[in-house]
Amino acid sequence: MIAIYPGSFDPITFGHLDIIERGGRLFERVIVAVLANPGKQPLFSIAKRVEQIRYCTDHIPNVDVDSFAGLTVDYAKLRNAGVLLRGLRVLSDFEKELQMAHTNKTLWDEVETVFLATTKEYSFLSSSIVKEIAQFGGSIDHLVPENVARDVYTFYQEKVKKD
Repeated sequence: MIAIYPGSFDPITFGHLDIIERGGRLFERVIVAVLANPGKQPLFSIAKRVEQIRYCTDHIPNVDVDSFAGLTVDYAKLRNAGVLLRGLRVLSDFEKELQMAHTNKTLWDEVETVFLATTKEYSFLSSSIVKEIAQFGGSIDHLVPENVARDVYTFYQEKVKKD
C-alpha cells in the first residue's frame, strides 16, 4: 500500500524523519509530499524543501519526495495512495488531525488516515520552534539534519545582512 505523508516541512526536522522512517517500515511506499500552502510564508521554496528531504531520505529505498498544491485527497488519488500518514506529538495535534481525517474521509471515502505517535524525544519539536531558535542565534543542530541546519543558518545570516 502507498502512503502519502503531506506537510509543509519548512524545515524538515528529526521528528518528521522519524515518522518517515517508521512509515517506510509499515508501508510498501511512502511519498513525502510538500504542500504548496498559500497561507504560509515559508523560509524555503518548494524546490529547496524537496531537495532537502530527498537528501535526508536517500537511505530509505521506498521513500519518494514530491510536491503538490490543492487538496491532499486529490493528490492521493493521483498517486494511487490509500493512506494519509500523520504524526501526533501532543493532544492538541490529535484534535486538529482527527478533524482533518474526518474531513478527508468525506472528500474521498477510500482514503484512510494512519496516525503515528512521535518518539518521545521529538514530542516537543516543530518546524516553528526550529525557526524561532535559529532566528535568535540558537543552535538547531540537534533538531534538524546537518544539511537543513546549514540552510537555515544561511537563511538567517542573509536576512540579517539585508536588514
